[in-house]
Amino acid sequence: MNLNTPIKVAVAIGAGALLAIAVPIAASAHVTITPYGADPGSYSIITFAVPNESSSATTTKLEVDIPTGTPFASVSYIPVSGWSTDLVSETLPKPVTIDHNQLTTAVTRVIWTADAGSEIRDGQLRQFSLSVGPVPNTGKIRLPATQTYSDGTVVRWNESGSNSQHPAPVLYVNDAPVASTDADAEVTAAMVADATPPASGDPIARALGIGGLVVGTIGIVLAVTARRPRSKPRGGATRKASQP
Repeated sequence: MNLNTPIKVAVAIGAGALLAIAVPIAASAHVTITPYGADPGSYSIITFAVPNESSSATTTKLEVDIPTGTPFASVSYIPVSGWSTDLVSETLPKPVTIDHNQLTTAVTRVIWTADAGSEIRDGQLRQFSLSVGPVPNTGKIRLPATQTYSDGTVVRWNESGSNSQHPAPVLYVNDAPVASTDADAEVTAAMVADATPPASGDPIARALGIGGLVVGTIGIVLAVTARRPRSKPRGGATRKASQP
């Protein structure tokens, strides 16, 4: 077999891997939540993944609203380096019973604000985590988010529907996640979070990781090809390249 053949195959596989990684990253350019499901009555750590979508401005603030009809009795935050966090509580429009206890006040908004020099820059993604519970016994909980940029631009992630331009993060409880861009983006965000260190938005490190995947793929294909016994073509017929 011509040595160029496995190299071409490896490059094709590598290119496919690049597309498989690059497309989800582009598709996940929303404020999303992971995990996107929780059991009623449980305590859960939910994480908001926030990408910067501006090439000329930085993200300086994130606000998340918690519905007053489905509040959490307990809300606490995991500190984020370079960002301050405020938990805003208010009196609920009407009391809510949670675990046989009547809740009259609750945290209804969480505000993260960047210190100077810690803003989310172009090509970066930062994660913000909350510990919440007990999770209300409901279908799903929409957690609208507001993203503020250094140039004054405000993006409200509060829409619903599969074709939304700015979908609200959703925590599914009893309802099954719908096959929509919302759910797809949330799953993708989980994949990105698993593949990169928290609060790491270094595009160079990401590129090196992808490059390593391609190089490794080429090495595997070459190794497999080197071990394959060679056979002579019969009657001068052109032999088709074996599939790796």
